[in-house]
Amino acid sequence: MTRLLLVGHGRMGRLVESLAPEYGCEIAGVVTDENPAALGADHGRVDVAIDFTLPEAVPSNLPLLAGRGINVVIGTTGWQAHEPALRDVVTRAGTGVLAAANFSLGMNLFALLAEESARRFGPHAGFGAWIHELHHAAKKDAPSGTALMLLNAMQQAGYPHHVDVAATRAGSIPGTHTIGFDGPSETVTLTHTVRDRGVFARGALEAARWLVGRRGWFSMRDFLTSSGD
Repeated sequence: MTRLLLVGHGRMGRLVESLAPEYGCEIAGVVTDENPAALGADHGRVDVAIDFTLPEAVPSNLPLLAGRGINVVIGTTGWQAHEPALRDVVTRAGTGVLAAANFSLGMNLFALLAEESARRFGPHAGFGAWIHELHHAAKKDAPSGTALMLLNAMQQAGYPHHVDVAATRAGSIPGTHTIGFDGPSETVTLTHTVRDRGVFARGALEAARWLVGRRGWFSMRDFLTSSGD
């Protein structure tokens, strides 16, 4: 059984906790704002920590966990400016990290569609491209990490033109992302819609099981292309 340390116990942390038994996982401990000292407490064997906290917490959480030899799944977004330094921390500690802006299997496959679309539309200067993402009003980072992931996928595929990126924050929207290409007389759109946040918790649990015993810095693409090894 995979033993997990939950870092953060908001909506996502509680979802991970409730779904953990379905994935053969046991919660070894929980770190909250009320008991931050639990991050360094002895919880017995911990295979992987799952961090769904705040962007400003990740740069301090990860070195502490890496120093204890604990692999970490990071589901928080908005901390990427610190990534080079954190990668160095993980390399020196000899631990493993899987960081993702979005743990949805469908979204990560959607990113592959975004790449292919960018390759196909790139040579046609008459089409303009955009990304529009919608999330709940409480989400702090805008555009979302997922929108930036899609933008990067399109750019890495060689898309040579500007991509307009827009964000909407309203109500309780779990997450909707649309990429589009608009020409003189036609529009093509691709949309991924999340129906509930359980998809992120399930993906994080799958990622945590996969990360046990691994060393290095990984993405959901690494997880999806590992063929279950």
